[in-house]
Amino acid sequence: MKRTFIFLLISSALLITACKTTSEIKEEDEKIIEDTQELENQEEDYESEDYELLEEVEIIPEVEHLEEAVISRNLSDEGVLCAEELFDFFMEQNPEADPEMIQRMSEYYIEECDTEGINSDCAWAQMCLETGYLRFGNLVQPEFHNYCGLGAIDEEHPGEIFETEELGIRAHIQHLFAYAKTEENQLINELIDKRFKWVNPKGKAPTIFELAGTWAADRAYGTKLDAILTKMELSTRIE
Repeated sequence: MKRTFIFLLISSALLITACKTTSEIKEEDEKIIEDTQELENQEEDYESEDYELLEEVEIIPEVEHLEEAVISRNLSDEGVLCAEELFDFFMEQNPEADPEMIQRMSEYYIEECDTEGINSDCAWAQMCLETGYLRFGNLVQPEFHNYCGLGAIDEEHPGEIFETEELGIRAHIQHLFAYAKTEENQLINELIDKRFKWVNPKGKAPTIFELAGTWAADRAYGTKLDAILTKMELSTRIE
């Protein structure tokens, strides 16, 4: 009898414990369901906010990831920017420059490049790179009218000097001609580039990229020119 009572007492205790545990589990499950639903609602709100933000953000193309270049990187191709567009781009980069001088120079570059069959866009970009947008600051001085670092080696040889802007630009284009054109091509204007004869073989740099390690020791020289040309494309919004 005593054993039966103890057995019934233990059984009742276990049943009560089991019922209590089941109830607690049910409450926990309900709480988990509620929390899960709340999280899903929050995620929907976040996704809605993110979508609205994406609609407001203007996607600006990066210079390094343009899908297609509009300005040719071939030195013998025709430039696509007019003198006014070259001027506008330059003044954006160096607003303190003399606008009358930049206007003259842009016209000289177009004229000289048209005469010799050189890409005026590439030549203009090279002038911007070599002179720091005519801020100079290295061996070559503004009064040299030397826009591409011709002959600039050290303090004893700071670079070639030309009497006028036009002649300095002509020498620049002639030197590019030596890199871009092979021997069978001849200059139209009288040769004034004293270093023309030192470029051998002629035509060894048909694009801006071959100027790296040839025109300049800098292996990234072509990449730097390419970056400027891309900025020119974006600045003038060529389509």
